[in-house]
Amino acid sequence: MDIPSFIANVPLFKGLPDGQIGRIARVAQTRTYRRGASVFSDGDPADGFYIPMRGRVKIYKLSADGREQVLHIMGFQEPFGEVPVFAGGRFPAHAQAIEESLLLFLPASAFIGLIREDPSLAMNMLALLSQRLRQFAGLVEQLSLKEAPGRLASYLIYLSNREKGASVVQLDIPKALLANVLGTMPETVSRALSKMAADGLIKVEGRRITILDRKRLEALSSGTGSLR
Repeated sequence: MDIPSFIANVPLFKGLPDGQIGRIARVAQTRTYRRGASVFSDGDPADGFYIPMRGRVKIYKLSADGREQVLHIMGFQEPFGEVPVFAGGRFPAHAQAIEESLLLFLPASAFIGLIREDPSLAMNMLALLSQRLRQFAGLVEQLSLKEAPGRLASYLIYLSNREKGASVVQLDIPKALLANVLGTMPETVSRALSKMAADGLIKVEGRRITILDRKRLEALSSGTGSLR
């Protein structure tokens, strides 16, 4: 893959002039990871950040008793690890490839040097970090305020919105990992899918989900509706 062309199409770098794209490409490195390989661990020095060119990476925390909570699943063109790079210090979570992955790595010192040369790049970073803050607020709300069907409904709405309001979506991660993202158990996800299907909100065909009643699904997601 042509690295300058890839960088130019990453939302983080949209609108930057060709010269700046070229300078970013010159400091960038590509790194490959097999499925299950660690990208970085909680507490590692934050020496740079990553952008997937192929594959996906889960960002997660571990509790004292070893329980895993997935915070994000990062895919094509979605930067991760950037916050501690600019704040200084260490990565606050683990990152692991859940598929064979090719990642673009941007070393912290070189990238910060580019920002000093062109502050417009910092404005793009602020927009990205603001979006991440909203995502974390949504995660806290899901885990603390919503029951499992509401969390699942929110995830299905998210998948639909990602596909511009499509009524048919694919569960893009295994059920066990989805349960982890939603802060519940795989059996609970299965029961919630069955209840939502029996109630006419969705149709389930393996990983293929057809949204039959979007209005009620959105109400379930927001907490203003419930299953019958």
